[in-house]
Amino acid sequence: MTTWRTRIEPFTRPLFFAHARASRGMTLGVRGVAVDAGGRVLLVKHTYLHGWWLPGGGVERGQSCEDALIREMREEAGLIVEGRPALVSVHANERHFRGDHVLVYRIDRFALTDRTSHGEIADIGWFDPHDLPDDAHRATRDRLAEAFGGAEVNPVW
Repeated sequence: MTTWRTRIEPFTRPLFFAHARASRGMTLGVRGVAVDAGGRVLLVKHTYLHGWWLPGGGVERGQSCEDALIREMREEAGLIVEGRPALVSVHANERHFRGDHVLVYRIDRFALTDRTSHGEIADIGWFDPHDLPDDAHRATRDRLAEAFGGAEVNPVW
């Protein structure tokens, strides 16, 4: 049975999407927890941020979250993801940017090559998740404690 709502929906959908975009503005980022055969995790040091971070970045318009992660891992660390990364957690990053969210993925299968981004990353390194460098960022420590230390996932970045 077709109702009047289902008949007008194709015409009202663009208005609904325009309103939703304007009223629910959101940005989306991804971070990767790449784990090597020795159980170490990959961290990066940016040229514009202090400390060690999980590699990642923003999801571009028209790009899936997984595709953004795969792109960022290659650009920042020269890591080529093999297979599908596993979604670990989702976090709101309202403290730093209104409407921002970050998805964290685990990557267990990968190959290494040269990174494609130059000028953004100062250094890369592999670290025991239980013995991080002193200047590992708080968010990095929190995400790794959730992934490896049994900490409950905090929905806030």
